[in-house]
Amino acid sequence: MRKILASLLISSTLVLAACNTVQGVGQDIESVGRAGEDAIN
Repeated sequence: MRKILASLLISSTLVLAACNTVQGVGQDIESVGRAGEDAIN
């Protein structure tokens, strides 16, 4: 039972961390695109 609970806890932590990471990457790419547009204009 403890192993199952520990596995669920670790899995949920990884899923939440992955969501935050993907969102952060998207924001970084968006800011790089804006900076490129500003440099061209």
